[in-house]
Amino acid sequence: MTINVFTDGGSRGNPGPGAVGFVVYEHDGEKNTKLACYGQKIGNATNNVAEYRAVIAALEWLINNKKNILSNKTTRLNFKLDSKLVVSQLQGVFKVKDPNIYLLVSKVRLLEKQLGVDIVYGHIPREENQEADFEVNKAFDQQTNNLP
Repeated sequence: MTINVFTDGGSRGNPGPGAVGFVVYEHDGEKNTKLACYGQKIGNATNNVAEYRAVIAALEWLINNKKNILSNKTTRLNFKLDSKLVVSQLQGVFKVKDPNIYLLVSKVRLLEKQLGVDIVYGHIPREENQEADFEVNKAFDQQTNNLP
């Protein structure tokens, strides 16, 4: 069993008002089942901070729903982002030089440990991340939180 997590973050202005979004799917080998979608404003942020905050929001949601979502059959969490920078930093390909981003990466690492499954971060084109992007833009337009 695999969980696919699509995340996105953005700011209107850089920095400017920011928002995050994510969509979580369970893939059982045959079909995808949507488990959650979420969007929230986060205050002023840069695009990169918003991207990290989206990953953190998704990890926190997974931790809070671990008993219901992650089973003994869950083998991996696939995070899919359209930010090459964030993916490369989380994969360890790029160094993190900004102290504020370093703090966000440290938080991601702490949250990863709480889940106890393999986590893979992968880059996808923007066109494949439309649902998470939709949640970001919906959050910008109205303060929503549509977790199940």
